Amino acid sequence: MQRQGPAPVTGSGVPPQSPATDREAENREPEEAGTADNRPEEREAEQREATTGEAPTGESVGPEAGKPASAIPEAGKSAPAIPEAGKPASAIPEFRKPAPAISEAGKPAPTTAQAEAPAPAGPEAATPAPVGSASRPARRGRLAAALRSPDALNLVPLLVAAALWLWALPGIDFRDIEEFGLLDRFPLTFYAALTVLTCGFVLTLRRAGTAPLWPATYCAAMLVALKAPPAILYDTVRYAWASKHDAIISRLLHEGTVHPGRELSGGMGAYDQWPGFFSLDAALVRAFGVDAAASFINWAPVALGLLTVPVLILVYRTFSDDWRLVWTGVWIFQLANWVGQDYLSPQGFSYLLYLTVFAVVVRHFVLPGSAGTLRDRGTLDPAAAAVPPPTTTRQRAIAVLILLPVVATINASHQLTPVMLCATLFALCLTRRYRNIGLLVTSGAVMLVWNLTMGRELFLDTLGTLREKAGDLLGNSRPGFAGDPTGPGPELVGSANVLMVLALGGLAVAAVLLRRKLVRSALPLVLAAAAPLPMFAVNDYGGEMIFRVYLFGLPGSAFFAAAALVPAAGAVSRGAVIARRATAVALPVTLVAMLAGFLPSYYGKEGMHYAPPGETALTRRAFDRAPEGALILAATGAFPDAYYRYDHYERWFFTEQEVDENLRMLKDPAGYLAGGIPADRPAYVILTRTQGEAVIGEGYLPEGGFDSLRGALKRSPLFQVVEENTYGVVLRYRPTTGG
Repeated sequence: MQRQGPAPVTGSGVPPQSPATDREAENREPEEAGTADNRPEEREAEQREATTGEAPTGESVGPEAGKPASAIPEAGKSAPAIPEAGKPASAIPEFRKPAPAISEAGKPAPTTAQAEAPAPAGPEAATPAPVGSASRPARRGRLAAALRSPDALNLVPLLVAAALWLWALPGIDFRDIEEFGLLDRFPLTFYAALTVLTCGFVLTLRRAGTAPLWPATYCAAMLVALKAPPAILYDTVRYAWASKHDAIISRLLHEGTVHPGRELSGGMGAYDQWPGFFSLDAALVRAFGVDAAASFINWAPVALGLLTVPVLILVYRTFSDDWRLVWTGVWIFQLANWVGQDYLSPQGFSYLLYLTVFAVVVRHFVLPGSAGTLRDRGTLDPAAAAVPPPTTTRQRAIAVLILLPVVATINASHQLTPVMLCATLFALCLTRRYRNIGLLVTSGAVMLVWNLTMGRELFLDTLGTLREKAGDLLGNSRPGFAGDPTGPGPELVGSANVLMVLALGGLAVAAVLLRRKLVRSALPLVLAAAAPLPMFAVNDYGGEMIFRVYLFGLPGSAFFAAAALVPAAGAVSRGAVIARRATAVALPVTLVAMLAGFLPSYYGKEGMHYAPPGETALTRRAFDRAPEGALILAATGAFPDAYYRYDHYERWFFTEQEVDENLRMLKDPAGYLAGGIPADRPAYVILTRTQGEAVIGEGYLPEGGFDSLRGALKRSPLFQVVEENTYGVVLRYRPTTGG
């Protein structure tokens, strides 16, 4: 049985209009604008005139112009309408002009008025009327009406924003990034383009129910505008971890297999234990006929973002029939997704699959008899959707079998996402509506089997850390090992991150408190947003647990944040009217403010994400110069090509530790590093500009600490400079000269 819901909402404070009503209003617009040229016969005549040059029917031109003909219509043809007294027939819009009679040889006969009119005398009789002169005012009227149409109003901001963005793109000075990342390298026209897109999106919400294509277009345009510049402009791989994944894919292509039991430096063996995502990318490299994933790796944020949008729509439409709320939720999700996990990574890929499983569950796993009053429109929030139809046990069993390959792919690609999936499914089981124990048990069994077979080494190591990490809520929620970021740029990024979390959380909490009926119907989204929180009590996930908890709670948080900004339409109480008037201002202001928070969060540390080709070339020469099995030292692994040929060398990123230990290291950098290098082991130190940005941006070293470290190693007799240029320095360890 098809689920019934309220009529689509077309704008804040405006009663919902059906699509048919919208179409009738659009059809009336040309007539109200003063154009009465939309009758079928006249449109056909104008089209024939434009294509053949013939005059419209009923306006004879040429030698036959004055020839009389019978005004009586042929048998079977309707007689012309009788005008009111004193008015010509053309002035009565209610009557449609009859089809012209045929006089002779297929030529149209003149109407009664034409037959009674005296023929012009003199030279004017031989002068035909200019072709198309009668339709010029009509064309101008139609053009004016088209420019005033809602589609034109939606298109203009999109075109203006596109022009500004394209104009700004060549002016982005990404080769000279300083402490504020790209924030002070974006031209003003770039910011203007994003602002215009935001305003245009708000305008499209007025007709989101009847013209959903426009909000979808603006969401896609904003995604491209925000995340495509690096893919278009950069001449190297953006982000050190993306470069690391490119190295893993290249090794997989070279060897053709994985070695889950092989121990590799820096925990790189874990990627052989969860190879699903990298196997897919290796297949894409072969399919595209390119040399490596680096050729398309910078486009991953755009591609994953576009693929995520339809899945989010499926989720949000399950709980709301208000298209304004749905599209605003998608928009907020894009602006709030600043954590940087949408690059070419197992997390980004598995997150998309996680959302897909969640969408299928909330739409097709409703238990019979569990909806209660949630299908009664009188008990629902005006924006809420009725609960989807229930499914039988057999249907849900088939759905589990269909989802099983997706769940297996998640487990084969990433370590944390299966845990988050099981936590979310468990939270849904707390409701009678989605108490699907079979799916939860299946997902847990797949995860356990994988961890005890392919991922056994890392799984056992992780279990060994639980005694130390379990229950340490503050320690597990701390970002990384580092201290506070140093410098105005990193400090701005940190402040923006905190403000974005507070803004999103504040809006979501406000909606949960104020729209209780919506919470009741959309309770699964509340549970999904809260499900990752217990992970703080388990592990710190290498200092990234706080970001992953935020990421997996984002879909539900974005939905309720949108609910706080898009009030229900149709309510006529005084409070509802005041709320609609307030949100008419609050919505665009909040979206612009969130845009202002996204930009520093996403692009404020771009100095550590972009490395010029000269720096990557220096790094590769250093690795190629080192003998097989050498120890490669670097301040941090957050620089491109840090894992180049990672299965041939050992690595030590010596500042990725507690800040107190780094301060002790800075007192004697050469002696500290020499004490950690095994005897008779060749060792090289690589220090690049990107590393300098990273250790300051992440708070590993105090301001000026990287320059002090570099200078001390160059002066020490324990290390010899092998190569140095503007991009960095490479040093070789000389133990024979040390004391």
